[in-house]
Amino acid sequence: MSYLNFDKTLLLNLERSLRKEMIHTNRAGAYMSSTLVDCNTRKYHGLLVVPLPELGNENYVLLSSLDETVIQHGAEFNLGIHQYGETNFSPSGQKYIREFDCTSLCTTTFRVGGVILTKERMLVSGESRVFIRYTLLESGSPVTLRLKPYLAFRSVHALTHANPDANSDVEPIKNGQRIRLYDGFPYLNMQFSKKAEYKHNPLWYKDIYYQKEDERGYECREDQLVPGSFELSMRKGESVIFAAGTTEGNPSGFKTIWNKEQPLRIPRNDMFSCLKNSACQLYKHQGDKCYLMAGYPWFGAQAREEFISVASCTLDIDRPDDWEAIVDQTAIPDVELFLKGEHTDQCGIQGMSEPDALLWLVRAFQKFAHKYSIQEAARRYGKICKQIIDFYQKQAHPRTYLHPNGLLWVDGKHKPATWMNVIEDGKPVTPRTGYVVELNSLWYNAMRFTAELMRANGQKQTADLLEYRAELVKDVFVTTFWNGVYLDDYVTDGYHNHEVRPNQIWAAALPYSPLDMKQKKAVVDICTKELLTPRGLRTLSPKSGDYRPVYIGGQKERDHNLHNGPVWPFTIAAYARAYMSVYHRSGISFMQRLLVGFEMEMKELTIGTINELYDGNPPYKGHGGQCYAPSIAAVISVIDTMKHFETQQNG
Repeated sequence: MSYLNFDKTLLLNLERSLRKEMIHTNRAGAYMSSTLVDCNTRKYHGLLVVPLPELGNENYVLLSSLDETVIQHGAEFNLGIHQYGETNFSPSGQKYIREFDCTSLCTTTFRVGGVILTKERMLVSGESRVFIRYTLLESGSPVTLRLKPYLAFRSVHALTHANPDANSDVEPIKNGQRIRLYDGFPYLNMQFSKKAEYKHNPLWYKDIYYQKEDERGYECREDQLVPGSFELSMRKGESVIFAAGTTEGNPSGFKTIWNKEQPLRIPRNDMFSCLKNSACQLYKHQGDKCYLMAGYPWFGAQAREEFISVASCTLDIDRPDDWEAIVDQTAIPDVELFLKGEHTDQCGIQGMSEPDALLWLVRAFQKFAHKYSIQEAARRYGKICKQIIDFYQKQAHPRTYLHPNGLLWVDGKHKPATWMNVIEDGKPVTPRTGYVVELNSLWYNAMRFTAELMRANGQKQTADLLEYRAELVKDVFVTTFWNGVYLDDYVTDGYHNHEVRPNQIWAAALPYSPLDMKQKKAVVDICTKELLTPRGLRTLSPKSGDYRPVYIGGQKERDHNLHNGPVWPFTIAAYARAYMSVYHRSGISFMQRLLVGFEMEMKELTIGTINELYDGNPPYKGHGGQCYAPSIAAVISVIDTMKHFETQQNG
């Protein structure tokens, strides 16, 4: 049995199978996603979800789902499934599923009496087009396959309802039909690799229920239009490809495209290959630019998330060309525009003005240097690193201030200044303000690393000055944050926030740490004791009176909980580096056991990837985005860290 394989026992149990999702992208912003049994439980689910810049800066669900019916000897067997209300499922096609496998392509095997039919799904790389290939493996006689498309034509953040404005008319195209429900949208071109008969019978299917949206306190019911149905005959051994895209395709070339695309898929045979595949699916090629998306289904290209994740999502999975496309060709030009005051969030990477974003980019360059050499990093990135340091030192950053003591200060009372960035009633839920521990850890590390680059480039005087200033920062950092046991989370106007949070772990994890070994060990030990879980570090210690570990309820309740207890897996990378820097090779077995928790996640929730966050208490239920770049990057980073220490041990 393959790594990502699920049998009928699990699939028939909707309480379990509806909790397991799949998501695949075309590496150009489009995606398809649903549950393993093809019953959509989110408004974000769909067979073809595409970016439409002409309509707005978000994705749009065009084709929500496709119902199959097998007809043999006049008997009809509907393979589809939709949820209407909390307990009503109609039809109940999951009872015909015998297996779901996602080692390469997501493949469902149905059995109806003596008929065995497979359904394989594929997004065409770089195109807003989905392919679904049906293969009749076994049948004592020819069968008819009927397909009914469910259309939405809406933003992923909205829901649609029956209305007189929807245009249900179709227009014939080669081996199919095209339809556009509303002006301004592109046509949805539905075609087959062989001729199919189309029967026009537009109907609204009402009150389709999305349980995930209900859980999150959002509107959870919508209506979808089915314009009609397609029918075609199939014989044993035959394969037929259904295609849906925003442009008309050439049906005679569908098989060729399929055969060309299929070998490009990364086989998912273990955790690392799953994570590698997930990382690659976050790439978004747009013209001559390439971005690393923060995640799916609702994220864009965000500076903080991209810079945290890019090294592990490219270099650590041996894709240096993608590093160059994302960093050299796209990110650095955007950063240079920002440093000149010419960059806006409406173009390119968003969130560039976040106080820590540029420092995470310097950290990414530092990982590049570790992977290759300090000389190569100095040659390629010395200039931009120095520009970033100067930008902060010249007080040019719009949201960050360099105080005379050398520390960076931010105002987080009125607008979130860190990754703990939820707003409630117009104010930050976690108002981290003043001197923030991870921001100043990154600042010290960036100064020291940039000095290293300058020295490698022969700029000794500049390097000496940076190192001198960094040493001053180091002393002030310890005086400011060290409370004798661990690091305070933030300090402002004489107030020291003593909450035990994971942000202190970066001070112990970064290559240039302002802490001595005893202090690093103390930070690692308290994080281990109070924050560590099998999914990463809690955002707040259970000993705190504000500890709220479960990410449930309506929007306001979830926002209040988000950074006050739930686990964010992206913290595990820093924890692993800090732990290994303290315990060295003796910590290998402990870190390997930690990876087991993430191995389990490969078959839970969104299969083959890591969610955005998890509850802080057992059973550590996952929430948030279906796949999240910093989470994926963090586990890849831990695996890479373990390889490094295991190599040393074996050497």
